[in-house]
Parts: sequence; C-alpha cells; structure tokens
Amino acid sequence: MTEPAGGLVLVAEHDPGVAELARRYLARAGYDAEIELDTARAAATAARLRPDAVVLDLSAAGPPGELYRKVRQAAGDAPVVCVVAAGQAAPTGDPGVAVLARPFGPRVLVDAVARALRGRGGDEGHVLRAGTVVLDPQSRTVTAGDRPVALTATEFDLLRFLMGRPGRVFTREQLLEAAWEPGASAGNRTVDVHIAQLRAKLGDASPIRTVRGVGYAVDA
Repeated sequence: MTEPAGGLVLVAEHDPGVAELARRYLARAGYDAEIELDTARAAATAARLRPDAVVLDLSAAGPPGELYRKVRQAAGDAPVVCVVAAGQAAPTGDPGVAVLARPFGPRVLVDAVARALRGRGGDEGHVLRAGTVVLDPQSRTVTAGDRPVALTATEFDLLRFLMGRPGRVFTREQLLEAAWEPGASAGNRTVDVHIAQLRAKLGDASPIRTVRGVGYAVDA
C-alpha cells in the first residue's frame, strides 16, 4: 500500500516489541531502520546517524515537548513522526508535525513515514471527515453527526485507514495488512464482519462503499 521506499529511519521507541515490529515493517517497505530504546538519547542518536526520518515515541517521555525540540533540532531537515498516548497533545510550536496516537497498526506507521518523507507530514494527525462522519486520530474518537460512536481498536484503525484515502478502493487483503496486527488469525471474512459492524454503528452516515469483486472504499 505504501509506495516503494528507501532511506534510513530512526525509531526511538521505549517498548522493544513495538520497536522491533516497526523495524520489520519499515524494512519490508524498503527502509533501513535503526532502533533507539532510550528515548532520552534520541537526539544524540539522530545527530550521529543523520536519518532521513525519525519516529519519536513521546508517550513515555517527560517533558515530551522538550524532547521533541531536541530531536527536531538534531534531525535537521528530516521529518519527525511523533508517537503519543491516546488523548496526549501534539508538541506545540510545530503545526505540521505528523502524529500517531497509540494504539496503531504497523502499516499505519509505515504509511505515516512515507507521507512525511513526501512532504506531507501530519496527515495522520489531522481530523478526517467523510460526510457527517468525523474521526480524530489523536483522541481516537468518532462522531456521526452529533452522535459519538464507540468503536473497537480494530474498527477504528480500519475506518481511519479508509477515511485517510477517500475514493481509493482497497482489497480485503490490503485492509487486513493495514488494520490487523501481524500473526492475527484473521481472514477475508473478518474484514467483511468488521465493515458490517462499522456500518451498523455509523448508521445512515456510513461513508463506506462496497466495490463488488474488489473490496471497499470510503467516499468523501
């Protein structure tokens, strides 16, 4: 789903499992990835490696704004994709910063890096709209009209992926890669079930369209 890539990505992430998963998916997408598990050393590591992009975990950092500024300065022109806790504010002073709120699928992270490197950093942190459906990636909330909609983590990731790419049609296999963790016992039928659940929860406001013989899309 992400385009052929390249370049060095520094993953500064306190959770070894999350860091390794990110490294694997970035490598699969064509990037070289280096892991820094001590986020306090992220700025020094960025200055040493001079990466093309940085994935910076701010969810366990304190103060996160200061850490972001240090890494931003050390990274030079490299875009920084910030990982924050659900409900955590993005670093101030940089309205264009790309933000991912936990939890998120590894494919979403890879896509955020690709977007940031294409000069469109921050798309994943922007509020998404399709008709009367509004999705906020940072607070992980969804409303349909004035009505809040409670979604599971997988339903949210699936809807976010589709709403972030309006008009594009995705196969069930592509949606499985985007919204489900690797190794999950999920098949094409699982995607259909989750789409049906999303439509039921969104009601008449649902923007999800079925493309027969192909998959699903969201109309803006």
